[in-house]
Amino acid sequence: MSKTKKILIAFFTAMLIYSLGTLAKNYLQNYTENQQIKELAEIRYKEDRVTVPVTTKVQVPIMLPEFQELYKRNSDIIGWLKVDDTRIDYPIMQHQQDVEYYLNHGFDKEENINGLPFLDKYSDIDESNILLIHGHHMKSGSMFADLEKYKKESYYKEHATFHFSTLYQQEEYEIVAVVLSKVYRQTDDVFKYYQIADIKTSNEFDSYIGNIKQLALYDTGVTAQYGDKLIILSTCEYSTENGRLAVVARKK
Repeated sequence: MSKTKKILIAFFTAMLIYSLGTLAKNYLQNYTENQQIKELAEIRYKEDRVTVPVTTKVQVPIMLPEFQELYKRNSDIIGWLKVDDTRIDYPIMQHQQDVEYYLNHGFDKEENINGLPFLDKYSDIDESNILLIHGHHMKSGSMFADLEKYKKESYYKEHATFHFSTLYQQEEYEIVAVVLSKVYRQTDDVFKYYQIADIKTSNEFDSYIGNIKQLALYDTGVTAQYGDKLIILSTCEYSTENGRLAVVARKK
């Protein structure tokens, strides 16, 4: 056997071992994360939870019982998102010091390529009327991958609402629009659905919703007015470079 052939065999063998190792690592990480999310959901949906009444002279919000143990484990949790008939049933996070921390960290704060859905830096769970939530579109189907199904109007018609709970209140949202867009350069003079920091007046809100409606893949028959609370679920969309898919919904 020639020296060149031996080198090629060694090279491709090393590549195969590396690829198999990477696949095994990703599989193990996905499995571990799925088990962790399952455990967190079991804590949240526990039926035999005992609620201890709290009496105070000052009227303050009381954390919902289903979040109390989760909050003790990780105080970065700010709510829970569930979209029926999808794998989207996740805690929503926000790290105050590192806004993109949950791009690559799990609930246990260990590094994880799947990350967790997290609230945008320009959204405040207590103060903002527009909550922008980012989540990965994973090839495994986890995180926000199932939002892809909303490209089809027929799917939307059967899944027109979703549930979002803050630590203090259970909420239901109805979908206003599903849009395809992308992450633009800062200098591009074009509507950017993810720029929410400056939406403060009635006119600015109306302009934002008008632009969303122009981008919408189909007409849901639902709109939003100034004063409504919005949630935007945002994830990657791979039909174009830097593509994004966003599901925009208002609180019912």
